[in-house]
Amino acid sequence: MDDVFYIYLCGPKNHVLSLLLHIETATKNCSVSLSDGDKLLHVKEFNDDRFSHGELLHVFIEELFTLSNMKMDDLKAVSVSMGPGSYTGLRIGVAAAKGFCFSLDIPLIGLSTLAILARSVSVEEHSFIIPLLDARRLEVYSAVYNHNYACIREIKAEIINEHSFSDYLAKGKVYFLGDGAQKCSTLIQHENAIFMNGYYPSSKQMPVLADKAYQYENFENIAYFEPLYLKEFLVTPSKKKLL
Repeated sequence: MDDVFYIYLCGPKNHVLSLLLHIETATKNCSVSLSDGDKLLHVKEFNDDRFSHGELLHVFIEELFTLSNMKMDDLKAVSVSMGPGSYTGLRIGVAAAKGFCFSLDIPLIGLSTLAILARSVSVEEHSFIIPLLDARRLEVYSAVYNHNYACIREIKAEIINEHSFSDYLAKGKVYFLGDGAQKCSTLIQHENAIFMNGYYPSSKQMPVLADKAYQYENFENIAYFEPLYLKEFLVTPSKKKLL
């Protein structure tokens, strides 16, 4: 599988103090990683148009623990990308995260998919980062972050037109990234608009966010935690006649 990427960033294995597992399955990128607090140790991910998360997720996690020479019992918490994103992908990731937390009696940390995506880039002061996830037709899931990754406009599902994000474009450079960026590039024409292709949410960006939540004990209620869908999941009735 040539499209599987391994990154080995191991520190001294005997000095791991806060082993965290991170799961990102909100888009077609199936990504898992281990960290010592906010320090990334290992990551494995596979970007697949077939959305093979159900087949790959647990295999990847098992391989991460083998690579790191760690045991599941060493985990202090699990963080999971909570959406918005693919309904099926989110369900798979959240179900896995909750299962680990229940069985190991450890905390669950939910992280915004758009906050994770925003940390894929660093930008200059007075610029903005707008992560975009493709929804349907001309619709995207988006939020707005400043150069320090502070969220300055809440997450929305919105229809894009030529005037979208004009307030931010008038103030400085705006970096659009994610699988919704290409859709926006055909409509938004502005000298301050910078469209960055090839970016997907990745568990590589999760340790810093998860460690902060862990330190402040910002945990989810495992029994009642659900992904952030923003829109209701619509089931299309089958056209086949029922016998």
